[in-house]
Amino acid sequence: MRVEGAPLRRRLLSAIVAVTALVVALFAIPLAVAINQLYQDETVAALQRDATWIAAAIPDDVGRDPRLPLALPQDISADLTVGVYTVKGARLFGAGPSTSAFAAASRDGHTHDRAGDGFVAVAAPIPSDEGIRLTVRVATPLDVVQDRVHRAWLLMAVLALVAIVLGAGIAIYLSARLAAPLERLTAAAQALGAGDFSIRPPHSGLREADQAGQALETTARRLGEVLSRERAFSADVSHQLRTGLTGLLLGLESALARSDGDQTASLRTALARGERLHTIIDDLVRLSRHSDAAGESLDLPALAEQVRHDWHGPLAEQGRRLTITIEPGLPPAAASPAAVRQILRVLLDNATVHGRGEVTLTISDVGPGLAIVVGDQGEGVTEGEDVFARSSGEGHGIGLALARSLAEAEDGRLVLRRHAPPLFSLLLSYTS
Repeated sequence: MRVEGAPLRRRLLSAIVAVTALVVALFAIPLAVAINQLYQDETVAALQRDATWIAAAIPDDVGRDPRLPLALPQDISADLTVGVYTVKGARLFGAGPSTSAFAAASRDGHTHDRAGDGFVAVAAPIPSDEGIRLTVRVATPLDVVQDRVHRAWLLMAVLALVAIVLGAGIAIYLSARLAAPLERLTAAAQALGAGDFSIRPPHSGLREADQAGQALETTARRLGEVLSRERAFSADVSHQLRTGLTGLLLGLESALARSDGDQTASLRTALARGERLHTIIDDLVRLSRHSDAAGESLDLPALAEQVRHDWHGPLAEQGRRLTITIEPGLPPAAASPAAVRQILRVLLDNATVHGRGEVTLTISDVGPGLAIVVGDQGEGVTEGEDVFARSSGEGHGIGLALARSLAEAEDGRLVLRRHAPPLFSLLLSYTS
């Protein structure tokens, strides 16, 4: 299935670069405006110093005393345009426009500045004993100021570009750092979907990704365990069904083989076996659909009566006795009746087929729970033999393996308390 959407790497790269560019712009634009104003203010301040110096250096009687030359002081920068004006704005000598209302504005005794007509200019009064007669206009081309501003802006642009490139590099690293664990998790999830329950996502150092990896690993392990149990359960169920079906078929064959024509007893036996097989099927289907027995309780007297009904006849046919003992006053156990019936069916079937003598079923209190003990007088099993291990051959292996797995599913335990004569104990908890 194709998944739409942009890759995480691209989204992270785009987001980080966009944020970096936005931050650079938010700082650079106001800074560019401030630099432009700063350079203009610096130029005006420099022109004011030059205008004050030139006004102080020019004699206040220049223009009235013919002996005084109409000349500007030496050492004036070549970038400056300097002119001396009358208070009416007419240029007396120097450079600049022939008339300047801006220069005439300094007749009020104050310094003035302006930017326009391609120049940044400052006008300053030339003091004298008779008041303000002359002013000096000092100007510099606006292009000179703009060149300084543009060079500063260019440097800022280079630095901004470097910052964005660095941000892009960091974004590439972080996107790879963040996307790689997710890509590995995706690969692990695909492997899990393909049936590999041994996946182990590598540690990435990112807490969220590692938590997801641990959850995926735990899920894979649990799925593997569930699948193994389901496969074993299916094998065990088939064994139980084959056993019941074999008994039913044997009964029917026995009825057909009778030559006296009285088939009533054989048919009744076959019918009873068919009913037991029907009960087995119902129990196993119920257990396969409802693995959680929470809320179910075990009716011990009803269970004992069910056991007596199902097993008294088969044991009596062998000349054997079934003894059932229930300790009075026992509270209900927290277990599925279907699961307990199947466990006891396995134990009692083993006692019937492989055991000898009297078969006993005892239900008693053992403190935190109750114990259902099944025993007979047979030879039992060899010391050290694992009777609960699954066996592909004939014997008790498959049934007891199923019984133990059902007991564990009910939070109980099925143990072999005695090897010979055999004694099996099913331990269950009380209903809370």
